[in-house]
Amino acid sequence: MIHQDCLGLPRVININRHDHRVSRTLLLGVVNSVCGVCRKKVDWTSGGFSCKKCPGYVVHSKCATRKDVWNGKELEGVPEEEEDIEPYVVIDDNTIQHFSHTEHYLKRIHRNGILYEDNKWCRACSHPIGLQSFYDCRDCDFSLHEKCANCPKMKRHVLHNEKLTLVTNKELEVFNCYACHRYSSGFMYKHGEKTLDVLCGSISEPFIHPSHPQHPLYYIPTEKDVICNGCNLEGMSVLRCIEGDCGFVLGFKCATLPQVVMHRVDDHPLLLCYGEEEASGKYWCDICEEETNPKNWFYTCKDQQASLHTNCVLGIFTGLRPKSVAMLWGKSYEVVLNNSVTRPFCSYCDFRCMYPIILKLLGTSATYFCSTFCAYYSRS
Repeated sequence: MIHQDCLGLPRVININRHDHRVSRTLLLGVVNSVCGVCRKKVDWTSGGFSCKKCPGYVVHSKCATRKDVWNGKELEGVPEEEEDIEPYVVIDDNTIQHFSHTEHYLKRIHRNGILYEDNKWCRACSHPIGLQSFYDCRDCDFSLHEKCANCPKMKRHVLHNEKLTLVTNKELEVFNCYACHRYSSGFMYKHGEKTLDVLCGSISEPFIHPSHPQHPLYYIPTEKDVICNGCNLEGMSVLRCIEGDCGFVLGFKCATLPQVVMHRVDDHPLLLCYGEEEASGKYWCDICEEETNPKNWFYTCKDQQASLHTNCVLGIFTGLRPKSVAMLWGKSYEVVLNNSVTRPFCSYCDFRCMYPIILKLLGTSATYFCSTFCAYYSRS
């Protein structure tokens, strides 16, 4: 017996949760399995979709054919093309040739987790190299975090039904990430108008975050905003814990915050703290000199005597690489480190620029802007 609606189900499709094609089967036959989309139990005696390359990967028929999971294309009889998704060629144990920098080889630099590298920025994510191992070009100023260097040239993502392509963005185009809404000029995962930075684009299921190591997180679509445990702000593009009544939720912006950063407010690296539920007294941010909510995530120093807003530590332009030129709203700006003895005044709001990275209007000597808001409304 079969429903009339089920007669029209496709036979072979791609879904945005899995790298391989999944095929319609009348008997799943996988005991104690869960659906790869909704993460709920699957009846092994029923039909559904399964992967021929990954034993045990099954999906409910209704879940696999949802509009936010399947692109609507039937692939039965369509030959599957072999795609080269490897981002680099291995030259030797510590040397690669990355597809984004074919003119020179990149050497792997092992970090010991102690020496913080704040004078080099990753071309892919535009963040400082920090304490992470990285690949470095000895012939020019080009570096990649080891994690960023391993990003595949093409991948599927839970936020889009089509396969995304890794674009190296050599023109340093400034874009707004669809998932976290941060500005970036680094590499991007892109298809059509959908654009993700490499940090959000690299997130896949199951996602493990240090703030919630006991359970993995999954992208479960919701029709209404839910509150992120990191920032206590509402959003719809979130990762969620599905274990019992746990209820842990993490937005893409908080999920991709760096664990360790450097800031002029302290000589030591700042560590990301996941809030304090039993906090007593008031907390103050040493950067903006305003009160902080200790239940929200914040950065703290080695002796944990400070609670700094994540936005104050990272700033609005953390995705733009210093010493580069950013084109925004028809004007060219130099991306400048705000590390001088005296912080400059913003040319629009007249306050001193407090963020670590600011914009300077190209061709001027002292036209600075502390935020996208100020740069945008200064156009007139």
